[in-house]
Amino acid sequence: MDAQNRNLFWTRLDNAALIFPAAQRRNWSNAFRLSFTFRDPVDPALLQQALDSCAPRFPSVLVRLRRSAFWYYLEEVEQPPAVREDSYQPLMPMERRDIRRCAIRVLYYRNRMAVEFFHAVTDGSGGMVFAKTLAAQYVRLRYGADVKATHGVLDLQDAPRPEELEDCFQRNAGPVAAPRDDGNVFRYRGTVEPDRFLHVTMGQVDSNALLSRSRALGVTVTAYLTAVLLQSLLELQAQDVPRRRRQKPVKVQIPVNLRKLYGGQTLRNFVAVANIGADPRLGDYTLEELAKLVHHQMHLTITAKNMQSIFTPNVNSEQNPLLKVVPLFIKNVIMRAVFDTIGERVASMTLSNLGNVELPEEMTPFVERVEFVLGPQSTGPYNASVTTWDGRTFINIVRNSVEPRLEEIFFTKLVKLGCHVAVESNDRA
Repeated sequence: MDAQNRNLFWTRLDNAALIFPAAQRRNWSNAFRLSFTFRDPVDPALLQQALDSCAPRFPSVLVRLRRSAFWYYLEEVEQPPAVREDSYQPLMPMERRDIRRCAIRVLYYRNRMAVEFFHAVTDGSGGMVFAKTLAAQYVRLRYGADVKATHGVLDLQDAPRPEELEDCFQRNAGPVAAPRDDGNVFRYRGTVEPDRFLHVTMGQVDSNALLSRSRALGVTVTAYLTAVLLQSLLELQAQDVPRRRRQKPVKVQIPVNLRKLYGGQTLRNFVAVANIGADPRLGDYTLEELAKLVHHQMHLTITAKNMQSIFTPNVNSEQNPLLKVVPLFIKNVIMRAVFDTIGERVASMTLSNLGNVELPEEMTPFVERVEFVLGPQSTGPYNASVTTWDGRTFINIVRNSVEPRLEEIFFTKLVKLGCHVAVESNDRA
């Protein structure tokens, strides 16, 4: 039964998504991109056919943003969006009228298929399930491969499961709410591109080399990259603020997939963040010191009990009886003020690592790379995102500022640490 002959799925925004519509700006929307590069040019007609086939299986992903008097909600679209050729840059701002039609995009360019998600729909883990399933169906149609529904690829013959549609924050909230971070951190500004052009610098690193250097310091790859990024941010701040007393702590925000802590199979948002950092006023740091600092902070922060206390305040706010009856236009003013005050300002930037991407063996011969691009902050130029596929780690650093300062420092450090880095960029000539 198609969407025109049945009741369309709809749902309230999950707890993490509530703030995203209110925080949206004309030149910025909280979005991310997942892309698959194939061995041959993408056939747009087959990609559209693959998307149409996937639509009934993902009623919580192929949605549009709607509003009532008191809350935003998501409603399944009647027809999947038309796939279209990619723009001259990734993550073009999603205007409100676009999100009211469909809150995701499916794009193609040469050998690449990309899906861009408004973050109110899902997080990176949920988005990867959709992108994998779409890519698998495309491979079936394009190459005739018998791709099995394994490694995160869903079976298109199955009906959507209730657990895929759950707001897991509500079930896992606890009795204690952690205090908010004070937000007193270094935030690089830079010269914003007049047309908001988004620069993407991708560094490709041998995964084994990166893993070897991480293990030598006794930390994970995420902790190792965070340590290198913290060292780069400390150097960047020292260049701009030479007097140590005037420098601020540097913090990197690390999204945590809460499914690993609490279980659950939701395809909606189920992520919270850990703010990991160092204070330059205490002195200089070696990479080894930073790696240990990151390692111990992550182990102390990323526990089921502690992460619960981090997202519980948001759940408590949502369940407040007084807030429930406040009209939406007033909620928007409140939530935007909260986002501007304690949203992004608690960290210098984000580093999001989706880890090693696993695919059904039937489709691996046709896939060249899998990438993840996280959009920049609304008030800061940088963010970073990481995926690993087929022995290569792809590190994407995005910026909407003119000067490529941070990525130059970061990738130069990786090279000096013994990691060969192949760099690609969409920078304008």
